[in-house]
Amino acid sequence: MADVGRRERREGRESRGVRAFVGSFTAAGGHGITAASVAAGSGALTVLSGVDDMPDPAYLALSPDGDTLYAVSETAEGAVAAYRLSGGKPELIGSPVPVGASGPTYLSVFAGHVLTANYGSGSVTVVPVRPDGALADAPSAVLQHTGSGLHTPRQQGPHAHQVQPDPSGRWVVSVDLGTDSLRVCTLADGTLDVHREIALRPGSGPRHLAFRPDGRYAYVLNELTPTVTVCHWDADDGTLKPLAETPVLPGAPAGDAYPSGIVASPDGRFVWTATRGEDVLSTFAVEGEELRLVGTVTCAGHWPRAITEAGGFLYVANERSGDVSWFAVDPATGLPRYEGSIEAPAASCVVIGQAAEEA
Repeated sequence: MADVGRRERREGRESRGVRAFVGSFTAAGGHGITAASVAAGSGALTVLSGVDDMPDPAYLALSPDGDTLYAVSETAEGAVAAYRLSGGKPELIGSPVPVGASGPTYLSVFAGHVLTANYGSGSVTVVPVRPDGALADAPSAVLQHTGSGLHTPRQQGPHAHQVQPDPSGRWVVSVDLGTDSLRVCTLADGTLDVHREIALRPGSGPRHLAFRPDGRYAYVLNELTPTVTVCHWDADDGTLKPLAETPVLPGAPAGDAYPSGIVASPDGRFVWTATRGEDVLSTFAVEGEELRLVGTVTCAGHWPRAITEAGGFLYVANERSGDVSWFAVDPATGLPRYEGSIEAPAASCVVIGQAAEEA
């Protein structure tokens, strides 16, 4: 009977369609968290509602069942909050929980916990999740990174920019721009322990990574040099081995170029990146242990901060032009084709999931 119930809930959620949630910087005029519908077939977004009860909800993540949305407050104090999605708009559950660190820029949900990467403090925070999706009243642990890099002033200390579970569900990887390194960690009893630290090229400034869905490779996007580092991933040993570094642009940048987001296609054939300043999306074909740059297209806005793939479409949060654009992906070449945009002031990220049940 339990299996029947789970199947019915899943089928019901699928019948209600797909939703997008956009995070933004309220300090720069953003609307907080915006909910939008995603049209079947076209991928088009239509704004439905929004909430602005937490400052600068710059990054969002959905619970595995899609019924709860989590957001970080990218402020000096730093906090994380949970939102129930059973009504017409996200509903804050309790109060935001301080993460014991400054400037959280990313969060992920893993093994009954929410993990935040805290750029300002150079640390990763662990907050337990209760059975109903609400957050515990306080973090269970904060893992402090140490170290520095060559780049002044961006690498005078650690700056954790992302924390991401691996596809096997056994490991957590944190990406630190300030120390040019990745930390492979275990999570047990609410505490993160570093299993291994992997050094990348000095001065590269790693920002985000995306795993190939089969778990064999990880693609690390570097912010301080516009490149992607291809790494072999061994889930048995929890080991990342850097193999090659590929530019995200076909030539030298015309001006400032700051890569921001990276995502791999569900079939593992393509990788896409977004680069601010140049304001382009780059498409790579996966060829064994190498990436081949297929081409670049405009992001249809200014300062693309994040990129998301869902259902054969790419969604890009363009922070400074204040919009979210979407692109259809050519299944043969992987190249994106611009389809449309919605207004979203100071947009910082987009997450896509099945619509939760109405209350």
